[in-house]
Amino acid sequence: MLLRAISHRARPFMQSRCFHRERYGPYPYVDLGQGDRQQFPVINPANGEELCHIVSPTSEDVETAINNAQSIFDSGVWSKASVLHRSQVLSNLARALERKIPEYAVIETMQTGRTTREMNIQLGRLPEWLDYYAALLRTTNSYVAPTQGKLLNYVQRVPLGVVAQITPFNHPLLIAIKKIAPALAAGNSVVVKPSELAPITVLEFAELATEAGVPEGVLTVLPGLGSTTGKEIVQNPLIRKVDITAGTQTGRNIGTIVGGNFASFTAELGGKAPIVVFNDADLISAVNGTAFAAFVASGQTCVSGTRILIQNDIYDTFMSLFNEKVESIKRRMGNPMNPRSTMGSVISMNHLKRIEDMVMRTSGKIILGGGRMTGTSDLDGFDFSAGSFYSPTVIVGIEPEDELWQEEIFGPVVVVRKFQDEAEGVALANSCKYGLGAGIWTSDLSRAHRVAAEIQAGLCWVNTHHRNDPSSPWGGMKDSGIGRENGLEAFESYSQTKSTIVNIAPPDETRSLDDWFSDSPEGKRYG
Repeated sequence: MLLRAISHRARPFMQSRCFHRERYGPYPYVDLGQGDRQQFPVINPANGEELCHIVSPTSEDVETAINNAQSIFDSGVWSKASVLHRSQVLSNLARALERKIPEYAVIETMQTGRTTREMNIQLGRLPEWLDYYAALLRTTNSYVAPTQGKLLNYVQRVPLGVVAQITPFNHPLLIAIKKIAPALAAGNSVVVKPSELAPITVLEFAELATEAGVPEGVLTVLPGLGSTTGKEIVQNPLIRKVDITAGTQTGRNIGTIVGGNFASFTAELGGKAPIVVFNDADLISAVNGTAFAAFVASGQTCVSGTRILIQNDIYDTFMSLFNEKVESIKRRMGNPMNPRSTMGSVISMNHLKRIEDMVMRTSGKIILGGGRMTGTSDLDGFDFSAGSFYSPTVIVGIEPEDELWQEEIFGPVVVVRKFQDEAEGVALANSCKYGLGAGIWTSDLSRAHRVAAEIQAGLCWVNTHHRNDPSSPWGGMKDSGIGRENGLEAFESYSQTKSTIVNIAPPDETRSLDDWFSDSPEGKRYG
């Protein structure tokens, strides 16, 4: 009943409030009408029902929105606002977001197919990012550089200008806020292109930001396809930074465009995280942690633990316990709106077909799952047939050359392999082009530090997985991207240094030193 009520409310709401375009007037949204603008539906992947239609901006709309964002930046209403003011607005937005969490969690579940138990917990933490950057903003100081001579050189951080953010479907609001918070804190105007598969909560958040005190035009959301709207945003010469979370090939394509405009670039791209379980690991903790790493969000995270490496001596015992865990996850799958349901759908039927095709091509042996889910749930009678549900899948006997070892599948599919000793475990963990996340399970503290240092990944968890915090840098090595989200690094990446150098020497000394072209070369400044 709740699903139906939200769906009916969302449809006319999203049709009439499509995206932020004109921010000078009293209305944050403009009804674009039908015209020649493309419309696309947002589908609930758990049941195939249409939630709403989104009107996508034209090329002219994109240009108008970015020009407007630049005008707002140039006006200084946000870019030159005091640190105290920007910090207070971000804190106000955090409190407003807290009140909206239950509503947004329902929408997130509907547009992604992920379970409500996941979305309530995940969204409940999002105000932390706004609070963190509100606090960081108040504590970040300019400094005086130790410049030689009678000069005062003070260095400030100033915003970049108009920045673009391309966000994905798997964590629609989480990843958007991870990017938006530091960008706003630094004083930029922000243009966001959310995934066309799950744009609703990002649109909702943009309106909430305006209500909380972010000036109109500072945060603009332009929903549309990546190949059209996304490309038009990132290639605009007014964009001074692009921050994306996407697949590796998309990152390469966008990086080429961004480089041509001499803009900054942050890219969190693909991943194929190894989970290395040593003989001395606490088995129950390792099994539970590995299952979480592999199947949270239906395996649709860039740090999903999809390559499981088990040391020989515990392989049989681990696999027996792990398989029991996977079977229990499948037994308790049901309606994603059911708080007891363990795992939801993948994002779309197209995505489901891609997973099916990759699994069909593997050289490994499928011991659990391996196909689309149909029929009804044992948990609550929910009908899987209309949704894009894929069974949690375990594959063994796989070689590192296999596609499922090397390529991101973005679904609830894991491959498992034995290893003999620490050196082989590290070598297998690194035998992949990606280097975003990795997990290590061991009770040996020395080994934990030693192996973590050797694994080529920007994020390495020991005896846990997928821990995230606004203060903790997040990003990858190798083909997993460039730059970092979170922490001081993200804040600084949305600003640039500006040196102001003031001559404080008395006039007579200045006259002598700066008379570079006098007859006498003595006493001249050196640079």
